[in-house]
Amino acid sequence: MTLRPATADDLAAIMTLERTSFPTDAWSEAMMREELSSPHGWYVVDDEAGRLVGYGGLRAVAGAKDADIQTITIAEVSRGRGRGRAMLRALLEEAARRDVTDVFLEVRADNPVAQSLYASEGFAEIGRKPRYYQPDDVDAVVMKLDLRGWARRDEDGGVCT
Repeated sequence: MTLRPATADDLAAIMTLERTSFPTDAWSEAMMREELSSPHGWYVVDDEAGRLVGYGGLRAVAGAKDADIQTITIAEVSRGRGRGRAMLRALLEEAARRDVTDVFLEVRADNPVAQSLYASEGFAEIGRKPRYYQPDDVDAVVMKLDLRGWARRDEDGGVCT
């Protein structure tokens, strides 16, 4: 597994994985291109032997104390090997470098695997957005992480202080 910053050259591979992973509500190529070039965004890709098997993105506006995990996607054949967790941690580490204190995300209510991953890193559910994911009419679970607490927990070897 090799995590590296995403570049504009990764757009085609990201879009292939985006459309495969989110067939009913994939982002448009224009949206993704803008995300990759935004000064407020930071995207990483998981490269395996020259093949993109995952990507994730963070949006953290300069000077803001909160950030959002925009997306984390791992190719189905590469799931269950810690890649999502590694990517999530890379995004959180970048948020910490940007002096963020709180990180938010939305996750599909019908995705218990992702919810479990986020909870295991310290995210807590703070609300729901009914029918957020369209056209599927699936609720979004809104989660929040106190990044300072996460960083302390990480420094203490996984023990929350």
